[in-house]
Amino acid sequence: MLNSSFSTKSGVFNRPMLTKRLRSQVLAVIACVPMLFAASAAQENQDAVQPPADAKDQPATEQTVPTKTSSDGSAKTSENRSERNAALRLGVGDLVELSVYNVQELSTKTRVGSNGDVYLPLIDYVHVGGLTLEEAQTLIEKRYSDGGFLKDPHVTVFVDEYASQGASVLGEVTKPGVYPVLGQQRLLDLVSAAGGFTDKAGRVITVTHRDQPDKPITVTMARNPAANAESNIDVYPGDTIAIHRADIVYVVGEVNRPSGFLMDSGSLTVLQAVALAGGVGHNAKLGGAKIIRKSPQGTMTETPVHLKKILEAKAADLPMEADDILFIPTSTAKLAAGRTAEAAIQAATAISIFAVHP
Repeated sequence: MLNSSFSTKSGVFNRPMLTKRLRSQVLAVIACVPMLFAASAAQENQDAVQPPADAKDQPATEQTVPTKTSSDGSAKTSENRSERNAALRLGVGDLVELSVYNVQELSTKTRVGSNGDVYLPLIDYVHVGGLTLEEAQTLIEKRYSDGGFLKDPHVTVFVDEYASQGASVLGEVTKPGVYPVLGQQRLLDLVSAAGGFTDKAGRVITVTHRDQPDKPITVTMARNPAANAESNIDVYPGDTIAIHRADIVYVVGEVNRPSGFLMDSGSLTVLQAVALAGGVGHNAKLGGAKIIRKSPQGTMTETPVHLKKILEAKAADLPMEADDILFIPTSTAKLAAGRTAEAAIQAATAISIFAVHP
């Protein structure tokens, strides 16, 4: 049997008395533990609010690198492209890749069906047609969560291949068609791929983005594209590019080159049209020029043009509209005088020939 007391250098202690004393000390220590944790938490909060004085000299472990914007706004363009990519909506035929964080078995690739649905493991068919990637991710996460398959799932959806990886280039280009849009592509890249503009192309282009079919963008290209870089906008898969034919005006009558001329800049005046026609002829009746125009009601109207005064800078130049006809008549008096002079020259020549060869 063990003794209930033992000896030490300080004397003899009774075991029950020692046990009681140890118990009280342990309880005292336990009571102090919450206070210690509270003090430690307070110190951590204080450190978080007030960084050490030498923190400026210490390298930061994580920081946001400021975006450097170049003079041509390339950084802003990159941000806009990222926003537009995020806003692109899923469509029929798109090949999507789905992954669930920490659940490798649910990762899959599938195409959006003709009804806008995709088939996914466990949750069957999910309608994603017309949704953005973020909206599709949220919907799929909800289906996994509501079905009791996963708790707080994190889903990522990535488009491997759009139904049409290209943009449609229509209108006045050499080779209209669908051309691939891989990576960052701009308007003139697609026009170049389509063989460039035809000789009838105007400078007005309409771009309709796939995700905004009701908001077409009208772009006016400069004669020198490098001088108007903002017109060379981004193009995305599924976009439609329409190059419009330039409006035409016609110059007929007593001019050197009667023909139809393109209004590629969107405007043309009477003097410009006469210059394109090679100038007026010798027998032109400048006072009888007129513009023949078709009214919205379908009737033809005639507007007198004081061409002589315009050529002499005594009257304002007149603007022409699409499909206008500038008619410059022939002067009968000038024509008769010209024919008389021509007849006199021919007669004189004949007399000379007769004199030499009787």
